[in-house]
Amino acid sequence: METKFIDKALLIFREAIDRYHIQDNVDAEFVNPYQKGSIEAVLYLKAWIDTVQWHLEDIIRDPQIDPVEALAIKRRIDKSNQDRTDLVERIDSYFLEKYSKVAVLPDATINTESPAWAIDRLSILQLKIYHMRAETLRTDCTEEHKANCTKKLNTLLEQETDLSEAISTLLVDIESGRKYMKTYKQMKMYNDVDTNPVLYKQK
Repeated sequence: METKFIDKALLIFREAIDRYHIQDNVDAEFVNPYQKGSIEAVLYLKAWIDTVQWHLEDIIRDPQIDPVEALAIKRRIDKSNQDRTDLVERIDSYFLEKYSKVAVLPDATINTESPAWAIDRLSILQLKIYHMRAETLRTDCTEEHKANCTKKLNTLLEQETDLSEAISTLLVDIESGRKYMKTYKQMKMYNDVDTNPVLYKQK
C-alpha cells in the first residue's frame, strides 16, 4: 500500500515538472489540478515550488545579472525555501494523523529523518532526472558531454529506485509500529524578527 503512495507522489511530481516546462517561466501562473486540502494538492504544490526555485537558482548564477535583479531573486529564493519547509511539515502532519492510532512496539526505533523530508529529496531528485535527461538530448553539445550526462542520468535513476523503496519501507515500518514518527519544527532563526540580530536590532 505504501509503495502506491510513493508511486502516486512520483507521478504528481513529474506532472508538475512537465506542466511547468510548457511555459518554462518562473512567473508562470500556478494552477493546482488537485482538490484543495488533499495530500495530492500539497504534493503538487511542493513540486511546483521546487521547480520554480530550480530555475531561479539557474537565473541568479548568470554572471551578467543586474545586482538589483539578483537581490530580488535571492529574496524570492529565501521565501521559496520557507514555503518548501512549511509544505514538508504539512506532509509530515498528514502522516502523523494517518498513523496516530498505530500501536507502537516496545522496541520501535526512530528514523534519522521523517517521511516528508525523505519525500522532499525525492521531489528534488525528479528535477535532477528531468534536467539531466534534457542534457542527454541536446544537439548543441559534444557527444562526450551527452555520454557523461547519460552516465549521471543512470545513477540518478538508480537513486530514484533506492530512495523510493527506502521511503516505502519506512512507511510500512511506521504503519506496523516498528518505527515511530517524531517531528521537529525547523525554527529557521534568520527568518524570525525575534532571533535574527540584524532584524531585531532594527525594531
